[in-house]
Amino acid sequence: MIAKLAGVLDQVTPDGAVIDVGGVGYLAFCSSHTLARLPPAGNAVRLLIETHVREDHIHLYGFYDAAERDWFRLLTTVQGVGARLALALLSVMGPDELGRALLAQDRAALTRAEGVGPRLAARIVNELRDEVSGLAPAAPLAAAAAAADQGPAADAVSALVNLGYRRAEALGAVAAAMHRLGAAAAAESLIRAGLQELAASPPS
Repeated sequence: MIAKLAGVLDQVTPDGAVIDVGGVGYLAFCSSHTLARLPPAGNAVRLLIETHVREDHIHLYGFYDAAERDWFRLLTTVQGVGARLALALLSVMGPDELGRALLAQDRAALTRAEGVGPRLAARIVNELRDEVSGLAPAAPLAAAAAAADQGPAADAVSALVNLGYRRAEALGAVAAAMHRLGAAAAAESLIRAGLQELAASPPS
């Protein structure tokens, strides 16, 4: 069982990377987020690995950090979500955005991944929403999701959704605003601070 590869980046393919370890090239399938963080070819690289052994093949899946690897493991526990589909999800949203989407029950956000339809998105949300609080970096968002169900925070989230933001984005922005302003902040203040958070965030 291969758990980590440390060597020289030989080449990057559209869906993976070849790591040269002592003259042996290992192909690891990766999400677009991991591929974007790799150095240029010829440089030292280290990837965490999940090894999948089947009767007809052995596939390696590579991750830049433990957070993405842990999400991959969790996603593949859902019926209908294989390794390639899990990578597709992690390619369209990073671990933090994925955590927000699950906590916010934002099924539409999940359907941005190729191969994930409304029915599968609903299954992923239903099966994993309660598991999110144990994974980094989504753990702090669990309390925010509960707080957003009532009071000024709920009003702020609703206002941002009405402005065209996805519920997962609105939830994350209001959670960050509550962290800065305090749980007693008024809805108007949370909306303004939430918009600032969204403006400062890179597009997904």
